[in-house]
Amino acid sequence: MSSLIFRPKHNTLARLTLVVLAAGGGGTVAGLFLWVRTPYARNMQAPIEQPLQFDHRHHTRDEGIDCRYCHNSVEKSAFAGIPPTQLCMNCHSQVWNKSAILDPVRKSFIEDKPMVWNRVYKVPEFVYFNHSIHVNKGVGCVTCHGRVDTMAAVEKVSTLTMSWCLDCHRSPEMNLRPVEEVTNMTWEPQGDPVEVARVLAEKNNVHTRTSCTTCHR
Repeated sequence: MSSLIFRPKHNTLARLTLVVLAAGGGGTVAGLFLWVRTPYARNMQAPIEQPLQFDHRHHTRDEGIDCRYCHNSVEKSAFAGIPPTQLCMNCHSQVWNKSAILDPVRKSFIEDKPMVWNRVYKVPEFVYFNHSIHVNKGVGCVTCHGRVDTMAAVEKVSTLTMSWCLDCHRSPEMNLRPVEEVTNMTWEPQGDPVEVARVLAEKNNVHTRTSCTTCHR
């Protein structure tokens, strides 16, 4: 009788086990790297709940309110700005002034406490981003925020990843429009889009910007 404890087939099983473990570990890591790049992991295309029912479709499309009325610092500041309660009350002290939906707004106004809105977009703390330079160069709101005029509740439509930003910074001209049309969600170039893009880039003094210090300062 053989005194061998482990037979040749056990070597094969051991090697197979190591391969399976390595593949499983590598697959898990690869899976995680892929997962964080999916819309689900980035909480995209999911309406963000807010402290009250605010319908962008009604305000922007039905009433024709310009984005800059509420986000009034977008042309001169790094931040687009969140409208203070007083701005809401400019209209709603007269319109729907007894609607139960607007109770949180009236409560905020009476108690002089700002509404706490849930943020939709946020770049990492180590990234520098300035709204005003983009808007004043002719990058439309729709380019990054999507068709807000068709959203009952705003949802995230852009990844805001480094590669996503660099795609635009390498060829910014294709995302340009006349500065006066930046809030127009339905604007389309008239004529050859490539030529229109070239003219706008020249007019607005827009150039490729891919240096690290553009976004990391």
